[in-house]
Amino acid sequence: MKQHFSLCVEHHQQLYPWGSPCALLPFGKSSPPKIITFDELMAAARNLTDLTLAHEIAVNANFCIKDEDFPRNSFAGTVKQIVHKAFWDHLESELNEDPPEYEHAIKLFEEIKEILLSFLTPGANRMQNQICEVLDTDLIRQQAEHNAVDIHGLANYIINTMGKLCAPIRDNDIKQLKATDNIVELLRQIFRVLDLMKVDMANYTIQNLRPHLQRHLVDYERTKFQEILEETPSALDLTTEWIKESMEDELSSISDESSSSPGADSSSKPIISPTLVLNNGYLKLLQWDYHKTIPETLITDEVRLQELREKLNQLKIIACVCLITNNTVGAAIVDVPDFADQLKRISVPLLEGMNKKTFDLKEALNAIGVQICSKVNRSLTERGLPALNEEMQSNLMGQIAHIVEENNPVSSLIDKRIQFFMRSFLALPSFQKCMPTMPGGLSVIQTEMEFVGSQYASIVNFNKQVYGPFYANILRKLLFPEAPVGKAETETPAN
Repeated sequence: MKQHFSLCVEHHQQLYPWGSPCALLPFGKSSPPKIITFDELMAAARNLTDLTLAHEIAVNANFCIKDEDFPRNSFAGTVKQIVHKAFWDHLESELNEDPPEYEHAIKLFEEIKEILLSFLTPGANRMQNQICEVLDTDLIRQQAEHNAVDIHGLANYIINTMGKLCAPIRDNDIKQLKATDNIVELLRQIFRVLDLMKVDMANYTIQNLRPHLQRHLVDYERTKFQEILEETPSALDLTTEWIKESMEDELSSISDESSSSPGADSSSKPIISPTLVLNNGYLKLLQWDYHKTIPETLITDEVRLQELREKLNQLKIIACVCLITNNTVGAAIVDVPDFADQLKRISVPLLEGMNKKTFDLKEALNAIGVQICSKVNRSLTERGLPALNEEMQSNLMGQIAHIVEENNPVSSLIDKRIQFFMRSFLALPSFQKCMPTMPGGLSVIQTEMEFVGSQYASIVNFNKQVYGPFYANILRKLLFPEAPVGKAETETPAN
């Protein structure tokens, strides 16, 4: 009786959002092919799985295992129902024979015994001995030969033992078991509750493991990744490309500044800050196209980074709507208490799910424009002021609808200010708890921005701690190609 499990993370986050662990073993397009054995491939996959699972348990307080069955109307669900029904029907027919045939029931008792023993903590010798004594399958077989098996008595013992071992949340399930008379249905339900108890035990283990993992996670992840790198040397190809692109962007920015500065020495070699290159790379992740593979060193946080990007996209639209409304209507609403928050409350529900493929952003912006105009007119009328005329309403709704257009000036302005704010988080020392100054135009989303910024900084700072030595080697190779590059150092460079 095997249970189908799925790993559950809040906001539908999956343990393997990229698919099979093997799918993540990176082989760069520009790198020459390297022949590796199947054992090497599986060893790297196991290391990646261990690393991912440990990271998820440590950083995600909501990570848990959830009992999840196949959908009843799915092919797999239908097959499972048919097979299970056939099994239990066959068991019932055996027990109804004269004399009863107990062999399949004895095998179930043997499996139940092993499951109950797996729940025991070290030192629970008395209960262990009792379980082995009562559910002694050799003894039960001898009793079956003489038609002397007390199958209801065995089931009652199992239920009472489950009641002693289960979590309080399962007490009602135990009561329902005690109220079930049909022995076949009772055995079926015993296995169902035992499966739930397995999940409870797994989550209890995760809960106890989390503090230990949090204390040792940096060293553990770095060691595991080093093992992956030794198994598959191409496991830093995407990371190298990510850092290289960031460095080229920084060189291009320095070149543009030099060309616009009179008297600048164009022959001198530009000096690039490795920290600045790395921070620029982290900022790129907030606008990353997550349909393509993320750098290998950021895989464990891919879902979290994607959620932050999606949240920032929503916040940018809200800030744009408020800025356009304030600039269009002017002083008549700027000084109204909490009016910006009222505009935000209008926008948020209509932008829910805006990152889904089926979401129509233009339609949502048109709906927001209509409701904003209605809200503004109501506010103006309540204070004895003239409502917006048709031309002003059309202008306001048109500007809101055009937010989605490429190179929209308001959208570009808000985006730059959001990027500046997020960059400010990366410039703060990791131990510093104060918030950066909020740029103008973002006050309406200040609370949300500070929350997203804190999450982002936490991900980045931890990532630097774990993979700093690997980044240092890559940066040294790119910035100083003539210098020898060795194995990742054990000390993480300062931010």
